[in-house]
Amino acid sequence: MLRRTFSFGAGAALALTAALAAAGASAQELRVLVHGSFSLPKPLLAQFEADAGVKLGIIKGGDAGEMLNKLILTRAQPIADVVFGIDNALVSKAVAANVLEPYAGPAATRAAVVPLPGPVVAVDYGYVNLNYDKAWFAKSGLALPKSLEDLALPAYRDLLVVQNPATSSPGYAFLLATVAGLGEQAAFDWWARMRANGVKVAKGWSEAYYTEFSRNGGSRPLVVSYASSPAAEVFYSKEKISEPPTGSLFLKGGVLRQVEGVALVRGGQQREAAGRFIEFMRSRPVQEALQTTMWMFAAEPGVARADVMRHAGEPTAFEDPASDLVARNGADWVSRWTRVVLK
Repeated sequence: MLRRTFSFGAGAALALTAALAAAGASAQELRVLVHGSFSLPKPLLAQFEADAGVKLGIIKGGDAGEMLNKLILTRAQPIADVVFGIDNALVSKAVAANVLEPYAGPAATRAAVVPLPGPVVAVDYGYVNLNYDKAWFAKSGLALPKSLEDLALPAYRDLLVVQNPATSSPGYAFLLATVAGLGEQAAFDWWARMRANGVKVAKGWSEAYYTEFSRNGGSRPLVVSYASSPAAEVFYSKEKISEPPTGSLFLKGGVLRQVEGVALVRGGQQREAAGRFIEFMRSRPVQEALQTTMWMFAAEPGVARADVMRHAGEPTAFEDPASDLVARNGADWVSRWTRVVLK
């Protein structure tokens, strides 16, 4: 499960623009900008190329936030024709930057399990939340926390690892969840208590999950990850297991619903093929496949769940902050978090 990081400077943007402009887009190439976690089976992508009569040029743009920054910084010379991975926390920023164009095809007009506003067509959704190491808690005898407030108690000192919201998508999502669920002031008061209680900060998801999490040899039995992570543990296990070694905690202020979508890039080329790619992303084969490649739930109604996804619980309550609120305040919240937790 590859997860993404933010960071992109103006110099890198200019270099990227020059490189991609030099490469150009041939008459038969559809340029698709995606975040680093984009993954679909090669036969599906090859079938799309054959059906659409184009060659896919997949451009990995890093984290979703980094990817959008690249679109904004290179909008004078669009680097792609279509973009996948803009989520509900970023839609307002993308619209304000005027880097997307409306799409009116069937996928945009029919219902989605979870819709997205504006020109972005919903493709998948999932949840950022806390995961725990079942074996560690069984051995220690410590009860699972029942609230975020529990995590600030002495009994839970040095047990949680989170990702830096300035450099990590799940870290940013978890910060948004705390602000939306607890209220801004209460959230930062909680973060201050967590700093005093030994919360560890990793740069990104991979470091947190594969280095610091006790399930993978670290010392922290609680980690910010995804509701689908237990299902992925079963799917990728070297031994045949019927139950995941990890579980999810759905605590008030600790769960954020993330919805990802696909959209036309303003000024892009290959409009017909780009529209076909949007339809492709909402097609049943893709909606089935993404469940065990990108570990998200399908946005297309009526698509069957992959069997292993029975281990990916869906919370009954979660945070879903308005994207315009996040667009206005997100950067300030990250700056404040940095002052409270790291400085």
